[in-house]
Amino acid sequence: QVQLVESGGGLVQAGGSLMLSCAMSGRLISGHNMGWFRLAPGRDLEFVGVITWDGRTRYFADSVEDRFTISREDAIGKMYLQMTNLRPEDTAVYYCAFDRAQYRSMASTEASELANYVDWGQGTQVTVSS
Repeated sequence: QVQLVESGGGLVQAGGSLMLSCAMSGRLISGHNMGWFRLAPGRDLEFVGVITWDGRTRYFADSVEDRFTISREDAIGKMYLQMTNLRPEDTAVYYCAFDRAQYRSMASTEASELANYVDWGQGTQVTVSS
Protein backbone atom coordinates (compact mmCIF):
# COMPACT_ATOMS: atom_id res chain seq x y z
CA GLN A 1 0.00 0.00 0.00
CA VAL A 2 1.44 3.33 -1.07
CA GLN A 3 1.50 5.94 1.65
CA LEU A 4 3.00 9.42 1.77
CA VAL A 5 3.42 11.15 5.09
CA GLU A 6 4.42 14.79 5.44
CA SER A 7 5.98 16.22 8.56
CA GLY A 8 7.81 19.31 9.72
CA GLY A 9 5.04 21.86 9.58
CA GLY A 10 4.44 24.36 12.33
CA LEU A 11 4.21 28.00 13.33
CA VAL A 12 7.01 30.34 12.31
CA GLN A 13 7.49 34.08 12.19
CA ALA A 14 7.81 35.91 8.91
CA GLY A 15 11.36 35.70 7.66
CA GLY A 16 11.90 32.36 9.31
CA SER A 17 12.58 28.92 7.85
CA LEU A 18 11.08 25.46 7.95
CA MET A 19 11.95 22.14 6.37
CA LEU A 20 9.15 19.79 5.45
CA SER A 21 9.71 16.09 4.89
CA CYS A 22 7.74 13.61 2.85
CA ALA A 23 8.24 9.94 3.60
CA MET A 24 7.10 7.24 1.20
CA SER A 25 6.16 3.74 2.26
CA GLY A 26 4.93 0.93 0.10
CA ARG A 27 7.13 1.54 -2.90
CA LEU A 28 10.44 3.03 -3.92
CA ILE A 29 10.64 6.65 -4.98
CA SER A 30 13.68 6.06 -7.15
CA GLY A 31 12.85 6.87 -10.76
CA HIS A 32 9.77 8.95 -9.95
CA ASN A 33 9.06 12.66 -10.06
CA MET A 34 7.80 14.09 -6.78
CA GLY A 35 6.12 17.38 -6.10
CA TRP A 36 4.83 19.75 -3.44
CA PHE A 37 1.52 21.56 -3.50
CA ARG A 38 -0.25 23.75 -0.96
CA LEU A 39 -3.79 24.69 -0.07
CA ALA A 40 -4.55 27.95 1.65
CA PRO A 41 -7.98 28.90 3.03
CA GLY A 42 -10.20 30.26 0.32
CA ARG A 43 -7.77 29.41 -2.44
CA ASP A 44 -7.30 26.63 -4.95
CA LEU A 45 -4.66 23.96 -4.62
CA GLU A 46 -1.41 25.60 -5.71
CA PHE A 47 1.70 24.05 -7.21
CA VAL A 48 4.81 24.77 -5.16
CA GLY A 49 7.58 22.79 -6.81
CA VAL A 50 8.74 19.48 -8.20
CA ILE A 51 11.95 17.51 -8.31
CA THR A 52 12.43 15.22 -11.27
CA TRP A 53 13.09 11.52 -10.94
CA ASP A 54 16.83 11.90 -11.44
CA GLY A 55 17.14 14.81 -9.04
CA ARG A 56 18.68 16.99 -11.72
CA THR A 57 15.83 19.37 -12.36
CA ARG A 58 13.54 21.38 -10.11
CA TYR A 59 10.68 23.63 -11.07
CA PHE A 60 9.09 26.11 -8.71
CA ALA A 61 6.14 28.45 -8.68
CA ASP A 62 7.13 32.06 -9.20
CA SER A 63 5.84 32.88 -5.72
CA VAL A 64 8.45 30.67 -4.04
CA GLU A 65 11.31 30.78 -6.51
CA ASP A 66 14.60 31.69 -4.81
CA ARG A 67 13.10 31.02 -1.35
CA PHE A 68 12.22 27.31 -1.48
CA THR A 69 14.22 24.34 -2.62
CA ILE A 70 13.52 20.62 -2.95
CA SER A 71 15.80 17.68 -2.37
CA ARG A 72 15.41 13.92 -2.21
CA GLU A 73 17.03 10.91 -0.64
CA ASP A 74 15.94 7.92 -2.68
CA ALA A 75 17.74 5.42 -0.48
CA ILE A 76 15.45 6.21 2.44
CA GLY A 77 12.38 7.16 0.44
CA LYS A 78 12.23 10.80 1.45
CA MET A 79 11.76 14.16 -0.20
CA TYR A 80 12.25 17.54 1.44
CA LEU A 81 11.02 21.08 0.99
CA GLN A 82 13.35 23.66 2.48
CA MET A 83 11.52 26.94 2.94
CA THR A 84 13.32 30.17 3.78
CA ASN A 85 12.30 33.80 4.16
CA LEU A 86 8.75 32.68 4.84
CA ARG A 87 5.89 35.12 4.37
CA PRO A 88 2.37 35.17 5.82
CA GLU A 89 1.05 34.33 2.36
CA ASP A 90 2.93 31.02 2.55
CA THR A 91 0.48 29.89 5.22
CA ALA A 92 -1.21 26.74 3.94
CA VAL A 93 -1.46 23.00 4.26
CA TYR A 94 1.42 21.52 2.29
CA TYR A 95 1.04 18.24 0.44
CA CYS A 96 3.57 16.00 -1.23
CA ALA A 97 2.60 14.21 -4.40
CA PHE A 98 3.98 11.20 -6.24
CA ASP A 99 4.14 10.56 -9.98
CA ARG A 100 3.70 6.82 -10.51
CA ALA A 101 5.09 6.95 -14.03
CA GLN A 102 8.69 5.87 -13.89
CA TYR A 103 11.38 7.91 -15.59
CA ARG A 104 8.81 10.38 -16.91
CA SER A 105 10.38 13.38 -18.57
CA MET A 106 8.71 16.46 -17.12
CA ALA A 107 8.75 19.87 -18.72
CA SER A 108 8.18 22.99 -16.66
CA THR A 109 4.73 23.38 -18.17
CA GLU A 110 3.77 19.91 -16.96
CA ALA A 111 5.04 20.18 -13.40
CA SER A 112 1.89 21.76 -12.02
CA GLU A 113 -0.58 19.43 -13.73
CA LEU A 114 -2.47 17.52 -11.06
CA ALA A 115 -3.09 14.62 -13.42
CA ASN A 116 0.61 13.74 -13.25
CA TYR A 117 0.39 12.91 -9.55
CA VAL A 118 -1.54 9.88 -8.36
CA ASP A 119 -0.59 9.56 -4.71
CA TRP A 120 -0.86 12.30 -2.11
CA GLY A 121 -0.04 12.71 1.53
CA GLN A 122 -2.41 13.95 4.20
CA GLY A 123 -0.73 17.34 4.44
CA THR A 124 1.11 19.32 7.07
CA GLN A 125 0.10 22.76 8.25
CA VAL A 126 2.49 25.68 7.89
CA THR A 127 1.51 28.94 9.55
CA VAL A 128 3.57 32.09 9.12
CA SER A 129 2.84 34.93 11.49
CA SER A 130 3.50 38.55 10.60
